[in-house]
Amino acid sequence: MTTVSQTAQTAPRKSDVALPVPNTSTGKRIVSVTKYALLLFLAFTWLFPLYWMVITALKNDSQVRTVPPVLFPNPLLWSNFAGGWARYDFNQAAFNSIFRFSLPVVVFTVISSLIVAYGFAKIKWRGRNFFFGLCIVTMMLPWQVTMVPLFIIFKNLGWLNSYLPLVVPSLFGHPYFIFLLRQFFLTIPEELSEAARIEGANEFGILWRIILPLSKPAIAVVVLFRFLWTWNDFLAPLIYLKDEAQYPLALMIYRLQQTASNMGNTALAYPHLMAVSTIVALPVIVIFILAQRTFIEGISVTGLKG
Repeated sequence: MTTVSQTAQTAPRKSDVALPVPNTSTGKRIVSVTKYALLLFLAFTWLFPLYWMVITALKNDSQVRTVPPVLFPNPLLWSNFAGGWARYDFNQAAFNSIFRFSLPVVVFTVISSLIVAYGFAKIKWRGRNFFFGLCIVTMMLPWQVTMVPLFIIFKNLGWLNSYLPLVVPSLFGHPYFIFLLRQFFLTIPEELSEAARIEGANEFGILWRIILPLSKPAIAVVVLFRFLWTWNDFLAPLIYLKDEAQYPLALMIYRLQQTASNMGNTALAYPHLMAVSTIVALPVIVIFILAQRTFIEGISVTGLKG
């Protein structure tokens, strides 16, 4: 009896037995490896088309048509860039894209959107929220829906075959950028504006001296987005511009693509097409890299307050 009781007392209980500790570091390592593997795969899917465009620009005709495809061309024909740029008047097209289209549209969009967004964010007036909601609703209308009515209006105004239909609408702001800027302005303390009003500043003075210096990240987002959309715009210039001397780069690349599709004139057409496309894509990539920090800051803080 005594032996049984001693054995029962000395036998270890389940609660006293050391349980195996799960290896959490291994699980975290697996999750981390899986996450980065997925990110690398997604980055590859985005970067490979860009890589393919660049290496095609460095090939000759036989390498373009080789099956399986040539991933590392030899020799590298750097002359394709100058040859492709010289096939048509791309210098005039670049001038049109920068000074007659992209730059005016960006400047006018930023100025008009800033003024409208400031009115919605910092000035109290009856019906402000209603008209802001009406402005947001216009974003639900695709441009393809308003394309025909706008074409009729500009035709009656005699603006066809000019840059007026492409530039003048930017004087009235853009609802998406108005929304972004308004949300950013709401994060700026109202006490700053009230103090400026007490000192005698008018609304334009408050916007210029107080709001704008604090809104550089949001303005950088507007500039980058608007420049990107305008620089790559193809459909609107195709509708309104008929004279080749007025073509922006997007339409001139389309003209070169038609040459590449013409079976009677294919000498270095596709390498030249990819070379010119690389040159046109380069400014957008450079601008994004230079403004990356400001751009990310503007995106992260915009829309925190409703």
